[in-house]
Amino acid sequence: MIKTKKDIRALTRDELRDYFVAQGEKAFRGNQVYEWLWNKGAHVFEDMTNLSKETRTFLDEHFVINHIKVDQMQRSTDGTIKNAVKLHDGLIVESVLIPTSSRTTACVSSQVGCSLNCKFCATARLKRMRNLNPDEIFDQVVAIDQQSRLYHNRPLSNIVFMGMGEPLMNYNNVVKSIEKITDPEGLGMSPRRITVSTSGVPKIIKKMADDEVKFNLAVSLHSALDDVRTDIMPFNEQMPLQELKDALQYWYIKTKKRITYEYVVWRGINDQDKDIEALIDFCLAVPSKVNLIEYNPIDDGQFQQADPEAINRYVAKLEDRGITVTVRRSRGKDIDAACGQLANKEA
Repeated sequence: MIKTKKDIRALTRDELRDYFVAQGEKAFRGNQVYEWLWNKGAHVFEDMTNLSKETRTFLDEHFVINHIKVDQMQRSTDGTIKNAVKLHDGLIVESVLIPTSSRTTACVSSQVGCSLNCKFCATARLKRMRNLNPDEIFDQVVAIDQQSRLYHNRPLSNIVFMGMGEPLMNYNNVVKSIEKITDPEGLGMSPRRITVSTSGVPKIIKKMADDEVKFNLAVSLHSALDDVRTDIMPFNEQMPLQELKDALQYWYIKTKKRITYEYVVWRGINDQDKDIEALIDFCLAVPSKVNLIEYNPIDDGQFQQADPEAINRYVAKLEDRGITVTVRRSRGKDIDAACGQLANKEA
């Protein structure tokens, strides 16, 4: 019978310390291994050079480090980098490095495929195969930080959970990964530089507020009219806008952090004045700002980018009501790395 090795990164620091004590070693060995795993990003035990050769061999015999591998990297003409990330079981997810003049942002995935069924998103066409583990999310950030340093001469500055999957459907693992990313003995990034983007899962948004998380919240809204939103995001029928609004109001009361609404305007779907007025009403329910996002086609004709005049009407009417609005241009479109395009397409 072949004994399956346990992934050592599933152990907490205390569990590592206890393990070494049980082996007749000093507890601080657990601290050393923890630092190698989460601060130095070691992928093999042989790299843990302050451990004896015997200890490294023993760890290799009993444990495994299920690290990711960047299987394919594509670079856009605008500097964006898309990674096809191979997981230990051979499944693939995608992550993206988005550079601007002032920052580099990692867009990371949280699921293989997606739990939801938004019609305009390429990832939603993939069935959800499994959730990512905390270390698999963490590894995406480490890989993109290395690329940021190599290609843009600066460390990674921001992280957005806007890749493949619905982060709140993998909430526990997402939070654990953020704990490792923000831990001074991990990557030491500020939670204020991390944004979790959700299509809107009211029950989990309330739980986030109760858990007093420190990261930012973004919501892919795209319509503030239930009939329109249900048509393009069918899960809205089970989690309608009033429930979402209630959860977001609860979030703000508990956290005092305003929400970012991500919003794509499509021709003939949500480009009328009634759509704008509904969005304004929704925004006024809780302090928020709006990112109007350029649409990135996924090879079907149902969804088409709205005319510039419609975008301008949105901007004018939102600003007239004192709502902060930004028009966000997409990056990495030439390598299918823009919002809504991540679907493991072949290069």
